[in-house]
Amino acid sequence: MTLKLKKIAETIQTGSKIAILPHTSPDGDCLGSSFALSLALKKLNKEPLVILEEDVPQLYSFLPGSDIKTMDVLSKGMFDMVICLDCGDERRLNNRIEIFNDCELTINIDHHISNTGFAQYNYIDTQSAATGEIIFDLLEELNVAIDKEMAENLYVAISTDTGGFKYSNTTSRTHIIVSALIQKNIGVAEINRRIYDTFSLDRLKLKAAAINLIEMHQHNKVAMIVLDYHLLQRMGMNMEDVDGLSGIPRSIEDVEVGVVFTEKEPGQVKVSFRSNQYVDVSKIAVSFGGGGHQRASGCTLNMDMDEAVKKVLAAVKDEVTQGAVKS
Repeated sequence: MTLKLKKIAETIQTGSKIAILPHTSPDGDCLGSSFALSLALKKLNKEPLVILEEDVPQLYSFLPGSDIKTMDVLSKGMFDMVICLDCGDERRLNNRIEIFNDCELTINIDHHISNTGFAQYNYIDTQSAATGEIIFDLLEELNVAIDKEMAENLYVAISTDTGGFKYSNTTSRTHIIVSALIQKNIGVAEINRRIYDTFSLDRLKLKAAAINLIEMHQHNKVAMIVLDYHLLQRMGMNMEDVDGLSGIPRSIEDVEVGVVFTEKEPGQVKVSFRSNQYVDVSKIAVSFGGGGHQRASGCTLNMDMDEAVKKVLAAVKDEVTQGAVKS
């Protein structure tokens, strides 16, 4: 059932013990949105818990409310409501699907065009640049005044999903919302320094290695980087270190689609798609069981790297060819 945001707010008001479930491999939008909502629900005398399967990435560990819980502290029947945030489908809950299925009242709040509407109550606004924009409006419906800590979380949510307000999903409404958040005296310069201008030496070395591995295809309209498991192990890298590399191939002049293949472990490949003007990469991601946005999407393939590259590259080339004809 798809509801208006006011009805979602009214439904949330009926809950008491509430599980907030961001998607697995959480990014800035789902974490910032989740922490902001959790802080707001506490003001309403609710008992929210943000539940992850992983630790909060180091990049976002400074966010207020990042004292999350993991699966090992939970028990059956612990919650009367589950709210999934920024999660395109139930598969991205991974093992936390048990919490979702155990709860009678489930809510799904998201902005991805590929969202499957998997909950009992769904609010999907594909016009919002980030789930953080939706949570900003939801807090107003809940009559919760946004404080500095909530504002910091929502700023990070919106900023990261718009690429620091550079991506095409950035709207005038985005800037209006961010203006209201900045008025809460958040440390914009320090937040931006942490998110965009602070790197470990090892991560910079990985970025250098990734640049050296760029391959060009389709008359330089497609650029890709392949990071295999052995390379990441040799450099002592993990998946958190790889985050942020997906924009590199797209940044090359004349490239329409950039693709980064990351072998999480032998036989499991994460694929990140980015496009510039006319290719809807969410269609490609969905065809491989993933999802996301028109200009930024991803999927995970259970196959070896050579097979993943062959299949994905063929699909990307087809979309680039068709898109070039239409444009």
